[in-house]
Amino acid sequence: MPSYHDYLQQVKAQIREISALQLQNQPPTLLVDVRESDEQQQGTIPGAMLVPRGLLEGRIEALAPSRDTDIVLYCAGGSRSALAASTLLAMGFSNVASLAGGMTAWRSAGGAVDKPLVFSAAQKNRYARHIMLPEVGESGQAKLLNSRVLLIGAGGLGSPAGYYLAAAGVGTIGIIDDDVVDESNLQRQILHSTTRLGRPKVESAQQTLRELNPDVQVLGHRVRLGPANALDLLRGYDLIVDGADNFPTRYLLNDASLILRIPVVHASIFRFEGQLTSFLPWQGPCYRCLYPEPPPPDLAPSCHEAGVFGVLPGVIGVLQATEAIKLLLGLGESLSGRLVIYEALSTKFREMRLRRAPDCLVCSDPNRSIELIDYHAFCAR
Repeated sequence: MPSYHDYLQQVKAQIREISALQLQNQPPTLLVDVRESDEQQQGTIPGAMLVPRGLLEGRIEALAPSRDTDIVLYCAGGSRSALAASTLLAMGFSNVASLAGGMTAWRSAGGAVDKPLVFSAAQKNRYARHIMLPEVGESGQAKLLNSRVLLIGAGGLGSPAGYYLAAAGVGTIGIIDDDVVDESNLQRQILHSTTRLGRPKVESAQQTLRELNPDVQVLGHRVRLGPANALDLLRGYDLIVDGADNFPTRYLLNDASLILRIPVVHASIFRFEGQLTSFLPWQGPCYRCLYPEPPPPDLAPSCHEAGVFGVLPGVIGVLQATEAIKLLLGLGESLSGRLVIYEALSTKFREMRLRRAPDCLVCSDPNRSIELIDYHAFCAR
């Protein structure tokens, strides 16, 4: 019977090993750290998925659905990752390599090292259902906790979106809203309550979200978004969730987000119908590609004038939160270039394809200087 040393040498002779320099020069599609969680807390290679060796076989298919995915595994010294590579080859993964010398060799070569967030016992318990998802894991949850998302409005859409972003552990949530809680809001704006009638919505929302998740910092901006303050308010956020209920704010937000290159998850609701898409600056279509000019006021009544089905913003707001978390984590397929339409009375979803307009007033030319204007006057034309 071969000794462990002999067996390990046999395994290494059968697999492909790469050096730290090769890994630096040619990052793989999927880099997996197979060390235990206490080792990972000492530092990881940037971009690595953290999957302890004992969980690898059960999780690898979720991380690499294609058997020819370019995969590199690493551990502390290169032994466990070599054995893991052998196992994946036996499972049919054809393009697998082990980092020779593991994390030790990577540090010696001067490779960059990320210090992952060290979760408290309470955080591990709170986010356990996220952490056990291979697509999220501790690294993804840490990314959420380090993310900053801005909600435009703490109303019908901002309420469910804010709830689920806070529950998911998005570390900083900003809220822009200059309104106060009114009794007519409570049919759909679930961040607020009867006891808070007359209070500023940002204060009510802050209280609710802080009580839900003390990990989350909730920043309230009790102002109306305008051309004079838009860039200062939006700057520093990773993503914007647009729950605005008027065209001036939507056009202003579109242009400001293009200037700052911040993705926007946009939604709107009207009576029994909701719409949802994502605007990724300079990658896909923008809001003005979809709506070059605002409709006449008589053709675009507000919810105050036309009414809204109370549960509708709950559906659309949760979809906004879903899209926002996907974008923050880099998961799945974004809604950029797609407009999803939900019809509540028939319980049907439809999808329309969107394209960048070659003659768009703002995004058709990346060299064009974008000026923020008085959008209330623009939309009244």
